[in-house]
Amino acid sequence: MPRGIDRAKIAGGMVTALGLVILVAGGILYTKVASNFLIKNLTSRSLGTLAPGYAASRAGIRTYSNVIASFGILVIGLGATDWAGTMGAFVAVVGLVMFVAFSVAAIAGEVRTYRALKR
Repeated sequence: MPRGIDRAKIAGGMVTALGLVILVAGGILYTKVASNFLIKNLTSRSLGTLAPGYAASRAGIRTYSNVIASFGILVIGLGATDWAGTMGAFVAVVGLVMFVAFSVAAIAGEVRTYRALKR
């Protein structure tokens, strides 16, 4: 490799770019058009004996899109630690906290949906 090219900086930039792609994907899923398409064509269908769950609702899709977006923020923060130092680590911690919080909300929504099913 030519002098002056730092592989760690390139890797950090690639991880940051991957996190940005994940964040944008979560943002797209949050939109009304994408979430309606997803509910209609995927999440509202039964999976064998398993009935549609929390993701078949508008609130469920929004919660899961926030899980994806917060994971993207976590990845951005991990990639940014290379060139942003402490600020990148802070962003990663914020993303992790958001990911855990939205995951707990998604699990709670799934439990509520399951308990509301007629047996």
